[in-house]
Amino acid sequence: MLLLRRFAVFLLISCISYCYADVTLPTPQKKEGMGLFDSLKKRTSTPGGGFPTGMLSDDELSNVLWAASGLNRGKNGWTVPMASGKPPYVRLYVASEKGTFVYEWEGHYLREINKQDIRGEIGKQNFTKRAPYILIFVSDGDSLKDYDAQQANDFSQIAVGAMSQNVYLSAAALKLSTRYIHSINPEFINQSLQLPENSKPIGIMLLGK
Repeated sequence: MLLLRRFAVFLLISCISYCYADVTLPTPQKKEGMGLFDSLKKRTSTPGGGFPTGMLSDDELSNVLWAASGLNRGKNGWTVPMASGKPPYVRLYVASEKGTFVYEWEGHYLREINKQDIRGEIGKQNFTKRAPYILIFVSDGDSLKDYDAQQANDFSQIAVGAMSQNVYLSAAALKLSTRYIHSINPEFINQSLQLPENSKPIGIMLLGK
């Protein structure tokens, strides 16, 4: 009996340490809010050195991720260009103090990748670790295997450009701070996110309040 109890405790501790925990996101806001032209006027890159450390609410994070994905019109199409009508081929990861997650567009939730805080190592600037959340844009090579390397890279870069603009506009509407950064540490990101060999980190965006 004592042996069984010890084994049960071991399993519980192991689960607490290693079991993955998905995060359900609130339903994103799809009505009202700041007008488009006001958002364009307020769209800006927050200076890195003084990037705010205030935490976003779950609702705010939900809204930004929903906007970033481009899946904003239901069955009527995307607000992010997708080559040849293919499913999204840029994956969106989220790094925070609680761990690293991948945003699952179908279902609108965060799937945990690991429990590591990697914010300080993602970018080449020291201030990246100040941001409560960092969005990581990763090209999914499997979805673009029918194209040559140059075409796949071009399609991915264009998609990230549109996704990052969606983040900028939604952040402006929500009065959040954000900044796109292209100077990243791809090798570290590849290892930390356990990315497939043909996936490629493209850039990151800081999020704060």
